[in-house]
Amino acid sequence: MTVIAIGADHAGYFMKEDLKAWLIGQGHQVLDFGTQSLESVDYPDFASLVSDAVTSRAATRGVLICGTGMGMAMAANKFGGVRAAVCLDQHMARMSREHNDANVLALGARLTEGPRAREILGAWLDTPFAGGRHVRRVEKLMALEHGHAPAR
Repeated sequence: MTVIAIGADHAGYFMKEDLKAWLIGQGHQVLDFGTQSLESVDYPDFASLVSDAVTSRAATRGVLICGTGMGMAMAANKFGGVRAAVCLDQHMARMSREHNDANVLALGARLTEGPRAREILGAWLDTPFAGGRHVRRVEKLMALEHGHAPAR
């Protein structure tokens, strides 16, 4: 069983609720960090909560939802150890996992319909990190968090 941390702002509230129910139906444990209504809120607050859950290992992976996914991904990627990817289709979801070992998925509720969001999330969850040559690249990516320029 995978523990998934999920969070959304007001624009992503309905999609969060839909994906939460879908994840539970798939046998995952879900940690819901809000929001719990359509009342206007600030997306960095929820990106922070989900990112903390992922970096502390309280959750295996995280899902963030706002209007486009961009703000959530930007906020989440400020946290050391988070590799958040905005994915608009299944191919992007698979590549973010296979090549980049993304541990947070960011979705845009204003860009992606519910069934497609479930397909994207399913592909993202089912795709393992490929390792191999991608390990070196992810290590270089993570080195940037500590101000180290990658060796060429």
